[in-house]
Amino acid sequence: MDWIRGEKLGHGCFAIVNLAVPRSKSGGVFPLMAVKSCGFSQSSSLVKEKLILDELKDCPEVIRCFGESFSYENGEKLYNVLLEYAWGGTLADKLDNYSNRRLPESEVRRCTKALLRGIHYIHKLGYVHCDIKLQNILLGSDGGVKVADFGLAKKAGGVSGCGLRGTPLYMSPEMVCSGEQGPPADIWAVGCVVAEMATGYPAWQCSDVAGLLFRIGIGEEVPEVPGSLSEEGKDFVRRCFVKNPSNRWTAKMLLNHPFISDGQDFDDDVDAVSLTTKEEESVTISPRCPLDFPDWASSTCSITSLPLPVYSPESASSFPGDFWYVSPRVRLRDLVNNQIHDWSVSDDWVTVR
Repeated sequence: MDWIRGEKLGHGCFAIVNLAVPRSKSGGVFPLMAVKSCGFSQSSSLVKEKLILDELKDCPEVIRCFGESFSYENGEKLYNVLLEYAWGGTLADKLDNYSNRRLPESEVRRCTKALLRGIHYIHKLGYVHCDIKLQNILLGSDGGVKVADFGLAKKAGGVSGCGLRGTPLYMSPEMVCSGEQGPPADIWAVGCVVAEMATGYPAWQCSDVAGLLFRIGIGEEVPEVPGSLSEEGKDFVRRCFVKNPSNRWTAKMLLNHPFISDGQDFDDDVDAVSLTTKEEESVTISPRCPLDFPDWASSTCSITSLPLPVYSPESASSFPGDFWYVSPRVRLRDLVNNQIHDWSVSDDWVTVR
């Protein structure tokens, strides 16, 4: 297909996106397209993206790919991928067009349902998007949702090949802690998208990246559930914001949630889903990373297991906050010295996960 590069629509780290206008309409009618281009020497990621889009071509909620081409422009060889043009811009653009940057709940429901259909199809074919955010959700001329930008996508269960992968505001706890990025990471990002559509603000209110990553990965804090949502909407968001990825709801399960299902089953073979939280059905059995250990000594922990002796500040190392973290060395020393503890007193007991 012969085409002419039009105005610039956007850019990323290695690629730019322009309008692509067919040079001639003879022999058929060609749609207005977008072309994503990068230098040939840096084209491995874009080549991979094109191959993934070819596999996802049958999903109406995923942006279509019309092919690839090479061109020489300003003395440089470029690799180009021709894509469906989204007339409605991005979901971020849609929020900007509202005076208070909030979408009506009916529109939040509609966009979320379409987004989840696309994500379910992506996961069904064995991929993880890895960068779900408002800027990567496009809208067609009819308002239909299109998942785009698969530059960071990977096979589920595959090695990410890098450290942090994605956009910090939408990263899941398991990504921050251990680099783990499976289908549940996309679901966490869906929760962030829904919260942002409902409030007009990012799910996390934090301008410092290091502080943001600490809040995401350490402890039990999750983003605040938007108070403006209905009870069904609040419950939906809570299913996405579950710290343990194995307890987080899947796209398939969420498509049957009352918030977006309209009382109709998404798929005949979907297992019946109880509206009790998955986290009530299982217990987190281990810390997610070494930095998780200090919260064992938190005064807010529930009382279920081994006692923690009370130590003076001189015998313990301090940890940022209003509590002391007692090192294993100190605890073992006291046990070896036959220090006697009153095991019937549970005031200082903490949860061992």
